[in-house]
Amino acid sequence: MTTIQQRATASSAKPTPTTHLPQRDLDAPPPLARPSLGKPTAEERFTVVGAWVAALALAWVVTQRLMPLGGPAWLLVTWLVLGLVMSVVTTSMTGRRVDVVDRVVAGIVTSGALVVGAALLSTVVFVVYRGWEPLLHLNFLVDDMAGVGPRDPFDTGGIGHAIVGSAIQLGIAVAVTLPLGIGTAVFMTEVGGRFAVVVRTIVEAMTALPSIVAGLFVYTVLIVALGFPRSGFAAAMALSVMMLPIIARAADVVLRVVPGGLREASLALGASRWRTVWHVVLPTARPGLATALILGVARGVGETSPVLLTSGVATFFVTNPTDGVMNSLPLFIFKGARSPEPMDIERAFAAATVLLVLVLVLFVIARLVARPARARTRRPRRTTRAKRTAEES
Repeated sequence: MTTIQQRATASSAKPTPTTHLPQRDLDAPPPLARPSLGKPTAEERFTVVGAWVAALALAWVVTQRLMPLGGPAWLLVTWLVLGLVMSVVTTSMTGRRVDVVDRVVAGIVTSGALVVGAALLSTVVFVVYRGWEPLLHLNFLVDDMAGVGPRDPFDTGGIGHAIVGSAIQLGIAVAVTLPLGIGTAVFMTEVGGRFAVVVRTIVEAMTALPSIVAGLFVYTVLIVALGFPRSGFAAAMALSVMMLPIIARAADVVLRVVPGGLREASLALGASRWRTVWHVVLPTARPGLATALILGVARGVGETSPVLLTSGVATFFVTNPTDGVMNSLPLFIFKGARSPEPMDIERAFAAATVLLVLVLVLFVIARLVARPARARTRRPRRTTRAKRTAEES
């Protein structure tokens, strides 16, 4: 009993522990920002840059002085190979095997991205360089080529009729493919079954369908078998065959991303399957469905083979899609590029510039629509004690 009392007295005699909060020195300099995880150091960046610079110099010596491999193509290929070799050598001197593999893979991926970017940039620059002169005249975008000869100056004639024809054909194609594509995606995702597997297989196979096959199909069915004349409507049907699998496939992927809990909650509240799809699934997937539509339009706006077989070429404005031949931008480019006259070739490159800008704008819109919405709320700024004291005074 005495021992217990002694322990209680000793425990009560100990001082009560206190918590000491760290005091912030307001006069101290701001802390240095810590580098993010995996960020290379200055020495590693110097090693990478030095290896590729040394590889460039060595590639120039090999291709331009030691071996008869003139031209920029051999220089770039040799630079890539020697750059990877130099990266392996410099990394293996101080790093591990995993560092060597990481450096080599990073070099290959970066080189591939640069090659793709250079190909895209060179295509855009070449097309704009060959067709910039007709674009300086406003009539090129609003007039047609009725009564304009191949050697007439650029202040006469234009591609207005081709732009109108492409707009009409794409409008009809969208009106046909949008309900069919989204309906097919809803059937594959929401209904399911054995037949849905067959439909998905057919849609995936039609995604890689050659454009000339779609044109021949519409030409055989509408023009040869049914006696329908070559017109903008026939061209729109050919574009619909090309756009339908793109929209259906993209919409199918988007609808499968919708969480299943939303469907289950709607069905648990008593809604039918149709109302669940119409009021829950489709509104949730609206940005993705818009992206699928824009991707399908971007695919159809540049098709030449189906339109060439089903539409024909006209040099004047045609607004009735069932009244004879109707021109479009791909057909105008195709006809002008095959002409031996330099003026027609320049007009074809100018029309290709307009078509290229249109496709790029559509893809940019698709990226913006598919981007998830970000929270617009801003975090309150942190103020130091000295700044708060100054503001209060």
